[in-house]
Amino acid sequence: MTRKLAKRSRSTLPLPVSVPTRVLADRVISKLRDAEKLLQSATTIHQAKLIADVAAAQEVFAHRQRLGDQVTAYAHEIRIYALAKLGELLVVMPKAVGTDRSGRRKKLDGSRAVPSNAPATLAELGINKKTAAIARQLALLPVPTRDAIAQQETTLREVLRDRRQEERVENLTNIALGNTPLSADVRYPVIYADPPWRYEHVKTDSRAIENQYPTESLDAICAMPVANLTTDDAVLFLWATSPKLAEAMRVIDAWGFTYRTCAVWDKDQIGMGYYFRQQHELLLVAVKGEPPLPAVDARPASVIHAPRGEHSAKPAVFYEVIERMYPTFPKIELFARTAREGWAAWGNQAA
Repeated sequence: MTRKLAKRSRSTLPLPVSVPTRVLADRVISKLRDAEKLLQSATTIHQAKLIADVAAAQEVFAHRQRLGDQVTAYAHEIRIYALAKLGELLVVMPKAVGTDRSGRRKKLDGSRAVPSNAPATLAELGINKKTAAIARQLALLPVPTRDAIAQQETTLREVLRDRRQEERVENLTNIALGNTPLSADVRYPVIYADPPWRYEHVKTDSRAIENQYPTESLDAICAMPVANLTTDDAVLFLWATSPKLAEAMRVIDAWGFTYRTCAVWDKDQIGMGYYFRQQHELLLVAVKGEPPLPAVDARPASVIHAPRGEHSAKPAVFYEVIERMYPTFPKIELFARTAREGWAAWGNQAA
């Protein structure tokens, strides 16, 4: 723990008027003071976990018995600092080896025998993964931020949300500085693009698109000089969600293409939606000039079933579909997340 808890006396922790309730509150405060003393000298994971458990139990008890906000706040403060201490110890703890996906020891010749000096697993320490994650996050926070959480001036969830926002801003700044302009030195007959559409309406901050990746305005997407990097005859594969269909048509026109048809990505999971809960996205096909049509045996079904992956990431099967349709043509992906062999890539996340 990096600071001592605020000094408290009975005068700073007013007890309820009711005699039975005062007795309960007095017992809780006594247990919390013992926990606070132990926390000052705690050096082991077991000690830190025990203190956090005691404080959590007293916090719940004080709340349910209505022992007063200050008693509950005292328990909350000790719990937060105990978890932070637990996190500090977990961060430097050697990683357990020989475990399965559930975190338990793998069976060796029908037993779970392990060397006596082997690092313990979380399960062996009696710590669940959620508690360990919270503890590690608290341990890595700056001391003033940790103090604010302990004093209930903010919550861990709010802090992490703000940190993600800061990281997004920094990431977007780095992207802007690192990206090079679209080069017209090489021209491509096949363009594949998944624009970072900006959504105006979201139900919660936690589900906002900006929480997942940097977005761009429609005007910025339309202004990209895509027409300068395509051959006179070219085909565009453009991703669009249902709410962004009209905007996607504007992008097609701004980039110098004409809409022809579309395919549907049928996902394995349902999403959000104001009228229909969305379970599909559209891959629009547009042309410039007179590019050749794909061979008949290379034309896929218009509905393609594929599982969802990371937020906004598109399944690899669509690369394969385009490669079968135009196997010999040079291809470029705009707004690429990663580079794909045989493709040129430009984008905010391209490695």
